Amino acid sequence: MEKIKVGISIGDVNGIGLEIIIKTLADAAILDYCTPIVYGHTKVASFHRRSVNAHDLNFNVITEASQAHHKKANIINCWEEDVKIDLGQSNEVGGKYAFLSLERATSDLLSGQIDALVTAPINKDNIQNENFKFPGHTEYLQERDNAPESLMFLVSDTMRVGVVTGHIPVAQIATAVTTEKIAAKLKLMNASLKNDFWIRKPKIAVLGLNPHAGDNGLIGDEEQTIIAPALEEARALGILAMGPYPADGFFANATYAKFDAVLAMYHDQGLIPFKQVAFESGVNYTAGLSFVRTSPDHGTAYDIAGQNKASEVSFREALFTALHIVKNRRENVVLNENPLQFSKLSRDRD
Repeated sequence: MEKIKVGISIGDVNGIGLEIIIKTLADAAILDYCTPIVYGHTKVASFHRRSVNAHDLNFNVITEASQAHHKKANIINCWEEDVKIDLGQSNEVGGKYAFLSLERATSDLLSGQIDALVTAPINKDNIQNENFKFPGHTEYLQERDNAPESLMFLVSDTMRVGVVTGHIPVAQIATAVTTEKIAAKLKLMNASLKNDFWIRKPKIAVLGLNPHAGDNGLIGDEEQTIIAPALEEARALGILAMGPYPADGFFANATYAKFDAVLAMYHDQGLIPFKQVAFESGVNYTAGLSFVRTSPDHGTAYDIAGQNKASEVSFREALFTALHIVKNRRENVVLNENPLQFSKLSRDRD
C-alpha cells in the first residue's frame, strides 16, 4: 500500500518553521511512515539546514507531488527568485513566502495530490495580503474547503480542547457565543472524536462563559440562556455533552481527565490550560474539513530563530497525528462500505 503523502508548508522563513521541519525529517525513520513533501525552496531550506548542522539531510527536488520519492524527503520550489532571510525579524518577506508555500500546498491538498497538510507557524500579521485576509490558518483553510464550519481542536495525550470562538477580540466574545454556534461546534467535536480518533461514545465537557459559570445568573446569564439550550440540543442528538463548568476549578482539579474533550467558549480559556500541560507535545488540528490539517501548537518564535534551540517535538507530533487521522478516516470508509451483516438467531436452535 502506498505511503501517505504529507504536504508541509514552511511558515515564516524568518522564524523557526524550517528548523523544526528539518530536525523532524532528519530522522530517517520518518520515511517508514510517510512520504513528506515540503513546499518552499531549496535555497531557503539549505540556509536553515546549515544553521542546524543537518548536513545529512538532502531534499529530493520535484515539480509536482506525483513525482515524490517515497524513500526521501521531497521539496517543491514554490517560487524562483532569491529570498533575503532576516532571522528573528517580522517583515513582508516572511509573510509573502509563507503564503506562497501555504497556497500551493493547500491547492495540492484540495486536488488530492497530497493526503494531509502539516503547517509550520506563520505570523498572522505579516502574511496578510489580497488573497489572505484571515486571522489564521483555520479560517483560511475553512474558506478554501468551502466548509460551513470548522473547529480549532487542540489535542494531546492528556487533553483535547476545542473553542467556540477563535481568533477574535475579547470585546466581541460575548456576542459571538450563541446557542447555534455552540451546538455546531459540539456536533463537529463529537463527529471528530468518533471518526478521527475512534472514540465510540465521546464524553464532552462544556465550559461556562462567565466567572464561576455565572453563579446561577448572578454574574451573567449566558450559561442559562445560551449554553444550556445548546447542551439540550446536543443531548437530543445523542451527544454526551455535560456542563457548563466553571473553567478555573475544572482545570485546577484536573476534571478534564474524566472527559474525552473539552469545549471552551473562547481562545485563551481553552488554550492557556492546554499549553500549560501539553506545550511540548500539543497539536492544533482543524476538525470539520474534508481534508486533514495539523500544526504544532506554538508560533514563529523569532527570539530563538536560527539558534538551533527550537524543539521539533510538537511538529513531529503534528505529523504523526495527521497520519493517524488519515488512517482512521480511510479505515472508516472501508468499514462503512463493507459493514458486518447480522442475522437474527433462529428459535429452532438446539
